[in-house]
Order: sequence, then C-alpha cells, then structure tokens
Amino acid sequence: MTLLLLGEFEDTQVWISAIKTHQPDLKIEVYPNFDNLADIDAVLVWMHPLGVIEKFSNLKVIISTGAGVDHILRDRNLPANIPIVRLVDKSLTSQMSEYIISAILHFHRQFADYKIQQNQQLWRGLSPRNTENCTVGILGLGVLGSDIAQKLNILGFSVRGWSRTPKILDNINCFSGETQLNLFLSECSVLVCLLPLTPETEGILNQNTFAALPQGAYLINVARGKHLVEEDLLTALTSGQLSGACLDVFPIEPLPENHPFWRHPQIIITPHIAAKTIPACVAPQIIAAVQKSQEGLQLNNQVDVSKGY
Repeated sequence: MTLLLLGEFEDTQVWISAIKTHQPDLKIEVYPNFDNLADIDAVLVWMHPLGVIEKFSNLKVIISTGAGVDHILRDRNLPANIPIVRLVDKSLTSQMSEYIISAILHFHRQFADYKIQQNQQLWRGLSPRNTENCTVGILGLGVLGSDIAQKLNILGFSVRGWSRTPKILDNINCFSGETQLNLFLSECSVLVCLLPLTPETEGILNQNTFAALPQGAYLINVARGKHLVEEDLLTALTSGQLSGACLDVFPIEPLPENHPFWRHPQIIITPHIAAKTIPACVAPQIIAAVQKSQEGLQLNNQVDVSKGY
C-alpha cells in the first residue's frame, strides 16, 4: 500500500513520522516525488493541485487532513467513484471550542473596551453583562457546533443553534431550515459560524443576516472565509449593527497586506489557527482509512459529496 501526501503541508516529515509510528511498513511518498501513478492507493490531502487526483488509476480513498472537505471538492475533476473521508478528532474539537470560548469571553467581558481605557490610562469599571442574558447562536450543529453549544451552556450562556436539517440537543434551542433562520438570528448577541462551505452557505454572513441580529451583536467566523461577504461586515460595523468581529478564516489566505481588516479597530484577526490538525492525534484514523479502503470495508466519516460534508 502507498499513501501520498498531496498538497500544502507545513512539515511532511512530522506527518510521515506520526503515521509510521503506528504502521512502520506503510509506504509514504510526497507529491510530486513519487515513483508511479499506478502505485498510489490513498492520498492525504490539503489544498491539492487541481486536476491531479484523477490521474491516480488505482486510488481507493481520498483523506482530508481536517474536518472540512471544501478544499477537496473545489476540484471539478475528482473521480466520482472514489470515497472521501474527513478527520474527526478530539483535539480538533477541543481547540475549536477553546478558541470560540476565548473570543466570546473577550467580547462578553469587554476586554476591547478595557484595552482602549488602558491606552488612555483610564481606571473605570464598565457595567457587567449578565451571562444568562447573552444568547450565543451557533450556525452549524455538527461535531464542532454541538460540542461548543454544550460547553457554552455549562458556562451559563443561553445557547441556540441552527442547522440545515433538524437537530435535538439537550438544553439547546435548535432551529433548522431557511424558514427558521431569521427567527434563530433574532436573539443572538453573539453569532458563531461553524457551517460547512457549500453553494447554499457561501455568503451566508451578509447584510440580511446581520440585519436580523439584535443591534450591537458580535460575529465570530471560524468556518470558511467565503461564508462572509466582507463589504457587508464593514458596513454593519460602521452603522453599529455589529459591534465587532473575530475572524480566523478568509477567502484569500494569507490576508493581503492592503486589506482593510488589518487595521480595523473592531476586528480581531487570527491566521486560521482556531483548530489545527495534530498529526500524532489523527494518524490512527489515517491508517484505518487506508486499510479499510483496501479491504472494501465501510469507511469512518465518509463524506456525502452531494451535501458537501
């Protein structure tokens, strides 16, 4: 069996070492340095060169290095009969929840305002906000969304979630479908986007969505940059409809040097680090996907390409 690392990897040797710790005899190659197209049984992918995957004649599985697969599905020449699997990992889930909780508390405890006061050498306590009256809305109730919803509920926030299809979560007010979107948004003091990127969700963070939120709401986008209409965010911040935003993802990464988000006083930027895959944590999943694909067994976390996740 041969596994090919295909695309953008910060350190291929870390990935190879992590995988071989669990299966030393697995042959691993790195694109474009491989012997034969026909030898490749599986590809581990992140932002691969378009049009390459279809050339592997004996390919049996495509493995995403993360929870999202839009970076794979953007390739219109993908072979239709090859299954795609995504990694679902506790460390990814924990990292994402930590990031979101940090961003919410930064807003809720008014740290940005205190930083302004610090710069002015102003010692003044601001009126505290009641946690129970702060409603956090989660767009997307998959593995990541469900986890953060439950953790925020434990912290005492009022939590509601929205998903494409109906979901039931303990102590979470769940909404679903296009007809319930505005009702869901109507009470969200904080809006967190964790949706998969699909044709239906692209641009969902737009002026209509912002207008449906209570005035002064706060936006956190940790899903994909293309969910956000950037001009609409700037307009909503200028008007006061939104009080601020924390953004980890962008349509173009790295963010261009001349982008207005860099110096905007109401926007916090992080470089797509909310949840990064740790090779040692996901190596067993990768090996299982390779082995099961060889044996014709049901794959874990197989993607429904028609849905995009």
